[in-house]
Amino acid sequence: MPIRIALAEDSLIVREGVHQLLATDPEIDIVAAVADQASLRRACDDASPDVVLTDIRMPPTNTDEGIRLAGELRDSHPSLGVVVLSQFSDPAYALALLERGSDGRAYLLKERVHNRAELTAAIHAVADGGSMIDPKIVEALVAARGRAERSPLNELTARERQVLAEIAQGKSNTAIAESLFLTKRAVEKHINSIFLKLGLADAEDVSKRVKAALMFLAEVPVPVS
Repeated sequence: MPIRIALAEDSLIVREGVHQLLATDPEIDIVAAVADQASLRRACDDASPDVVLTDIRMPPTNTDEGIRLAGELRDSHPSLGVVVLSQFSDPAYALALLERGSDGRAYLLKERVHNRAELTAAIHAVADGGSMIDPKIVEALVAARGRAERSPLNELTARERQVLAEIAQGKSNTAIAESLFLTKRAVEKHINSIFLKLGLADAEDVSKRVKAALMFLAEVPVPVS
């Protein structure tokens, strides 16, 4: 039996290109080709695909629809495999895709699409409950891990990271003390320790706070309100 595919891509040219690429494979049957998240969700219910092949960004918001739908399918269609195609090599997308496990999930860069062998290998992998991650994403993850391991921020205690987070919000020592229920003297001691560990002990006071905050914000995601 051929693997039943639901294809989702908002670009008509890319969608048709992938459709034609896979249509010649006797082991693959394209049962739906849609352009947005809502249509893909309906296709998963109505067309009974074995695998979803989807872009990350689609209408309605053009942000991370493909990743979020892959998460939803863990609950609504647990046996359905998902191959995400993306032009983004940011490891954060791949990590989000694999957040609830790697089984039945693949992440490929769109530059691989012209190679039918790689694309069909990913489709077969997720159909069998396996996984596949683009080698460039793996390289980026390894590099990110290496940077994280060398980061001086790893030397900070949990309390020092809390204090640094407060500094990054532009708070004064007094405001930090009130927020964390510490004495002002304790905050000063923590800040001195932070500056020492981050190699900022010899900087001017204002410059220290700015540099420390920048180091913190460069490595810790800032929540969007």
